[in-house]
Amino acid sequence: MILGDAAPAAASDAASALTIDGIFAAMAQRRPDALALADAPNRSAFADGPPRRLTYAQADHAVTAIAARLRDMELPTDSVIGIQLPNTVENVLTILAVLRAGMIAAPLPLLWRRAEAVAALGRVGAKALITAGRVGGFDGAVLGLRIAAEVFSIRYVCGFGANRRDGVVAFDDLIDGLGKRAGCDPLPATSDRTHAARHLAAITFDVAEAGIVPVARSHAELLAGGLSILLESGLAADAALVSTLAPASFAGICLTLLPWLLRGGTLGLHHPLDLDVLASQWRSEPRCAAAIVPAAVAFRLAEAKVLDADAPETVLALWRAPERLAASPAWPVSTSTLLDVAALGETGLVAARRNGDGRPAPLPLGRVAAPRRGDGAVTVAEFAQSGRGTLMLRGPMVPHHCFPASAERGNLPYLAIAADSMVDSGYACQRGDGAGSVTVSGAPAGITTVGGCRLPLHDLQDAVRRIDPRAALATLPDPLLGRRLVGTAEDRTVMRAALAALGANPLVVAAFADHEDRGAAARHANAVR
Repeated sequence: MILGDAAPAAASDAASALTIDGIFAAMAQRRPDALALADAPNRSAFADGPPRRLTYAQADHAVTAIAARLRDMELPTDSVIGIQLPNTVENVLTILAVLRAGMIAAPLPLLWRRAEAVAALGRVGAKALITAGRVGGFDGAVLGLRIAAEVFSIRYVCGFGANRRDGVVAFDDLIDGLGKRAGCDPLPATSDRTHAARHLAAITFDVAEAGIVPVARSHAELLAGGLSILLESGLAADAALVSTLAPASFAGICLTLLPWLLRGGTLGLHHPLDLDVLASQWRSEPRCAAAIVPAAVAFRLAEAKVLDADAPETVLALWRAPERLAASPAWPVSTSTLLDVAALGETGLVAARRNGDGRPAPLPLGRVAAPRRGDGAVTVAEFAQSGRGTLMLRGPMVPHHCFPASAERGNLPYLAIAADSMVDSGYACQRGDGAGSVTVSGAPAGITTVGGCRLPLHDLQDAVRRIDPRAALATLPDPLLGRRLVGTAEDRTVMRAALAALGANPLVVAAFADHEDRGAAARHANAVR
């Protein structure tokens, strides 16, 4: 599926054929016996099965097998496939397999429950949902079946994990058998589509005051976002990475999947958050070049003094609340370089190495180049300030069309794109002291970010009051999370049960927990996102 002009004048024939799956398939041919993907050693603490470690050849076989099974289900080309998996090997393989099958990946945040998932997948007409069995304290297969019962378009619920449920198509055999399927020819590794890079690859979901907003991107747009991080980080070829971020958002995909694919090293996956386990992961992988973590976790690593001589040379820190970046403390670690990645919702991102004094670099107005310093820089975006003081952007990584294509004619929120291709991020900004610089100073109206999870506060308050008219939900500052939810109700137990029955986000449910338990889900969210 291509939205809009299929062949922009600036796109070369080579660039228009470059796809994410094509890059992975080429790397599997170049380094078949190299370690590609590795689970956290404590995987059994949060998910079914022992930790997996796959070479590129094994991963390639598994991707082909998953893609073939999706084809066997007779799902049409360009079907949207929902994916809700923990930060494990299966997550990465499934995204690549959906692309290899000629379909569109729609990853969901792990903290989303029925209400948010139904709204998101219903908007994009998802044909299938791929989930897991045990994910920490909840059963993903049961949740998947409940979601499918409310989304008319979903034809299949598929799952990994030992917890077999009637109605769930098991996928574990496709990895356990390393993708070997008797009597089935392998799918071609790359697409033969014309202008393949312009086809939609993934849909992620932003949160606006009015609700959930689907944001669709082509292979080319995703690769531009990943390339901007890769160029600024200076990662070497075949470098190993360890990431605590699941590829469930634009920033998660660009920070985790694409640097790994473009450099062809090893991607270690960590389900947040155990600092000792995380440190053991980067010490166990040869040539571990970077740890990929939320910004708050980066400073926790520094405080815990685990960033020693054996630590990765670079820490890629994701700022889900970019308004906190300018006021962040100086980076105190001399053995590791900090790379700030400011995510502007699902609209775009900007990456910048810390200055020599450890302070964050200002965001530029106008052209945004990668790398920010040195020769050979390429333009990855363009920033401007709107008349109402918000940050606008356009460029290779920014979506060029809303999704679904007819969204402008409906009543549901959608990504508005101006005639000049500018997209308003909604973040308030102020011009900096330096010429041509800008500082993000505030979040979009009506949105609160708890850890890394964006929530429409007004809608949540209304939902709480419908259960108990005297109840209230608010946010308070938090030194680690930025904001945290707190709730009051006549009976907290009844409120929690009612919210859980509605399929509410666990962060909202936890706001009505006992005081000593209230921050647990939020701390987890900060790492998961």
